[in-house]
Amino acid sequence: MRGKILELLAGKKIDAQPAFSGLIHITAEGLERERLIFHEVHQDAEKMARAAASTFKLTGMPSATLPLDLCAPAEALGAELTYGEFQFPQVKRALVESAREIEKAIRRGGRIDLICKAIDLVKNDIGKDVVISGMIPGPYTLLLYLCNPTKLFIEMKKEPQAVVDALLHLSAFLAEIGNAYRNAGADFITIHEMGGSAGFIGAAKFEQFVLPALKELHAKLPSPRVLSVCGNMSKSFEALNQTGAEAISLDQTVDLAEARAALKNALLFGNLDPMATLLKGGDSQIAEAVSRAKEARADAVWAGCDLALQTPIQNIRSWRFHSSAL
Repeated sequence: MRGKILELLAGKKIDAQPAFSGLIHITAEGLERERLIFHEVHQDAEKMARAAASTFKLTGMPSATLPLDLCAPAEALGAELTYGEFQFPQVKRALVESAREIEKAIRRGGRIDLICKAIDLVKNDIGKDVVISGMIPGPYTLLLYLCNPTKLFIEMKKEPQAVVDALLHLSAFLAEIGNAYRNAGADFITIHEMGGSAGFIGAAKFEQFVLPALKELHAKLPSPRVLSVCGNMSKSFEALNQTGAEAISLDQTVDLAEARAALKNALLFGNLDPMATLLKGGDSQIAEAVSRAKEARADAVWAGCDLALQTPIQNIRSWRFHSSAL
């Protein structure tokens, strides 16, 4: 399946709508099987690699995503993170008060080299069988991690150019990280723009602030590139067409058939609900959701966002099984 997925990402037609993911898809069951403690896997390359490979080893899902959180770029710019025992790393406090200060942030390295080492370890371990996604946040999502959100929203109204400039600066920084992940062995880059969705900030602000930064970021990354956007993007399909991404991943709030009709220039991935379907649902619900995605002519069956840690391994097996059924 790895070969077919790479062909798909390269723009070739394949005789399948494969199940895989470029978003986080590790589980508590996988961590337990590997005897790993969740808050430790983010700061140790060998443990991170074992965690990322665990889902494939338990389910056959032909993909692995690294890193296992979205905050590594913020940390690399000096933000302090908290590593909770049962939660993904989070930024402890805003690094700057204003978007104007972003360009003054000092690059401190953080975990980027460690993540690159983990990618290389996964490549050597299961790279012949899976595709590896190097995941980075979108520029707006990164800005939300770094800046005081209340003041950012005020600046978007009063000093929009300062925000645009900050986002373009972060795009260049994220491109450096994405290229490092590719050089380490990632097969493609997933840009996870969780916070910058038109469903959250509105279609007009998406086009004014997020789109220019995404276009700049895609232009500086090698193909293939997958753009994952959470929230209802139905009013911004034309903007998504302009980003330059080879593939667009949308979540469960979007009508995939409508998206398929509008997205002319990109592959379409989606859109199983990671909570209601994959975490809490059973086999019949998963089968139905997979069928809807395939009938909407999704090019690959993805979860709409990162998986919850408690997602049952059996549900991931069902996702993969029903996606492979004709």
